[in-house]
Amino acid sequence: MKNTAGKAAIAIMFLLSAGFIFTLLVSADSNQQEAADYEECGPTAISWTIPENVTFAGEALPLQNFDTRESLDRELNATAYRHGSTLLTIKRSGRYFGEIERILKEYGIPDDFKYLACAESDLSNVISPAGATGYWQIMEGTGKEAGMIINREIDERYDLDKSTRFACRYFLKAYERYGSWTMAAASYNNGFRGLSEQVDIQKETNYYDLLLNEETARYIFRIVALKLVIAEPEKYGFNISPDVLYKPIPFREVKIDTAISSFEQFARQFDTNYKILKFLNPWLRKPFLTNSERREYTIRVPEKGARTQAGL
Repeated sequence: MKNTAGKAAIAIMFLLSAGFIFTLLVSADSNQQEAADYEECGPTAISWTIPENVTFAGEALPLQNFDTRESLDRELNATAYRHGSTLLTIKRSGRYFGEIERILKEYGIPDDFKYLACAESDLSNVISPAGATGYWQIMEGTGKEAGMIINREIDERYDLDKSTRFACRYFLKAYERYGSWTMAAASYNNGFRGLSEQVDIQKETNYYDLLLNEETARYIFRIVALKLVIAEPEKYGFNISPDVLYKPIPFREVKIDTAISSFEQFARQFDTNYKILKFLNPWLRKPFLTNSERREYTIRVPEKGARTQAGL
């Protein structure tokens, strides 16, 4: 019995050892195959090449300077590899760029400033932790000082037309102050006071020669990176055809100067519903409007079939 048990134990140990060796061999072969596959596929990430000449609003970036080049390199790679948010920003550009471009042109602002809205909000009506709101991220106090209507029922920071016009008026003042579109854009992030303080301290008037807080120091480069990627998405790894961009929603404008007791009922008059009415007019913050001051407001209502047309 003892000999039989001993032989059985030796046999079991031999089988276990053989199995272990076989596992090692299979694992080694698998690792070798994975390594070979990796070599055939190449690296999973690349560093995107910076174009030789890059401009913002017609003003050239001094890419011959290592700090400028490396700053743009950082933002270009971050933007190109921020797949989800960058992809959605590109798609939203199909819906919103047309209106923004038209207003910029009306005010004589360089077309590149549309990319500020991308940097500020990814072309969406968001609220920052600090309370900056809308496509152009406008603070409540700043908006009110500029004459925007902001109360419990109306918030024009959510209105693409009015908020873009606010931004344009700011850009014109900033350009008059600094004589540079790049500095005007930087001041939108840092404010007149913050940027001018650094100009006085450092005795520099060129954005690319100023040492600024990290957010403002990255701001122009992030805008330019968005410009490069959105203008040529396929060049930076985004396989996007024009037909997948979000389409503008056809609408017409209706002027009102009275109270509206129910926007749900108001919407039905124009063959739409409250949801789509609010989508076109996010600045309407309540389902009613008291309008005690009898102001005139312009409300967008969808054209017939707009909901399906924009989805095709």
